[in-house]
Amino acid sequence: MQPQNALLSATGTTIFTVMSALANQHQAINLGQGFPDYDGPPDVVRAAADALLDGRNQYPPMTGVPELREAVAAHNRRFYGIEADANAEVVVTSGATEAITACLMAVLNPGDECVLIEPLYDTYLPVVKLLGAVPKLVRLSPPKWELPRAELAAAFGPKTKAILFNTPMNPTGKVFTAAELAFIAELIQRHDCYAICDEVYEHLTFDGWKHIPLMTLPGMRQRCMRIGSAGKTFSLTGWKVGYVTCDRSLAPNVAKAHQNLTFTTPPNLQRGVAVGLVKDDAYFEGLSAHLQQKRDRLSQGLARLGFGVLPTQGTYFITTDVRPLGWNGDDVAFCRTLTEEAKVTAIPVTAFYASEDAPNHYARFAFCKGDALLDAALARMEAWLASRGAGARAANG
Repeated sequence: MQPQNALLSATGTTIFTVMSALANQHQAINLGQGFPDYDGPPDVVRAAADALLDGRNQYPPMTGVPELREAVAAHNRRFYGIEADANAEVVVTSGATEAITACLMAVLNPGDECVLIEPLYDTYLPVVKLLGAVPKLVRLSPPKWELPRAELAAAFGPKTKAILFNTPMNPTGKVFTAAELAFIAELIQRHDCYAICDEVYEHLTFDGWKHIPLMTLPGMRQRCMRIGSAGKTFSLTGWKVGYVTCDRSLAPNVAKAHQNLTFTTPPNLQRGVAVGLVKDDAYFEGLSAHLQQKRDRLSQGLARLGFGVLPTQGTYFITTDVRPLGWNGDDVAFCRTLTEEAKVTAIPVTAFYASEDAPNHYARFAFCKGDALLDAALARMEAWLASRGAGARAANG
C-alpha cells in the first residue's frame, strides 16, 4: 500500500506511555508521568457532576461556555492585571495540548520558522513539523537552566514567525525570570513575531517564586497566546480542559483551528472549571504550599540516597543527576533498571531533547503524589541501592 504520513510514522510512542507501561508490567511506583494520585477540589468536581443533570448536554458554544470564558477573563485580571474580553479574547480547548496545537496552527505557514527551547514537552516539535514549519532549537543547560541569550538571539531571523516556550518549565522546574522574559520580548518585537506561552503550571511555584506571563510585558499584549490548564491548576488531568487568552486579532484563527481539531469541550467539565477559577486566593496559595511540601519530601529523600538534586522552582517535577550514585550508563538505561529492579519509575530527561548530544545522565521524578507513596518509593530505592553495593557503584548498566 501507499506509505502513510512519514512524520507520524517516524515518531515513536511517547516516553510517558512507554515508561507507564513498563511500570505496570513490573508493579512499579510510577513517579514518571505527571498526574496526581489524589482528586481535585470537591466543589469543582461536584459542580461538573451537577452540570450533567441540568439539561445542558448538547453542543456548547465553540469557543467555550460563557461561564468559563468569563471566569478565565476574571482570573487573568485578578492574578496578572490582564484585561481580556471574554467574548472575543478567550478560547476554551480540549486540554492544553490542543491549545498549543491550535495556537501554532493560528500563525504558522509552511516554511515559517518557530523557535523552541530545549528541553521541551514532547508534542511541540512534531506539531511544528506537521504544519510544515521549521523548528529552531535553543538549549538550556543544567544545573541552572539559564537562558543562553546569544544562542536565542541567533535563532531568530527573517523567517521567524513565533516562539513557543513553557514557564514554569517542564521538566526543568525553572521559572523564567523577569530579565529573561524581557530579553525574549525584545526579540519578539524586533522580529515582529508571536509568542505561544505554555503556562499550565502558572500556580505551581515555590520558595516565593512567582509566575510572570510574557503577555504582561510592554508590547506583548497583542503578540501572545497565553495557555492555561484546568488539569494542572485543579489536579484534574483527565478532564482535558485548557484555555487560551489572546488578542482579538488572534482569537479567530485560534478558534478556527480549534473548530477543526475538536470543535468543542464537554460543557459540564467547563462549568466545573468555571467554579474553580473563581475560588478564593487561599486555594491557589494552598496548592503551591501543598506541592512545595511534597517537593521537599521527595527532594530531601533523593538527596539522602545520593542523587544530585537540581533546584525546582515550579511544576510537578524534580530533575536529578544520577552520576553521583556511581551510575555510568545513560538515563534511559537507568530509568529502565530502576523500574525493573527497584520498582520505581522515572523519566529519562533525554526524552525532552530533539537535537544531538543531549545531557544523558538526568532522571525526572514527579512529586505530585500522596506522601505515603513518595515514602514507599524512597524506601524501595534505598533498598535497591543497598543491594547493589555502597551507593550504586556497581550500578553501571
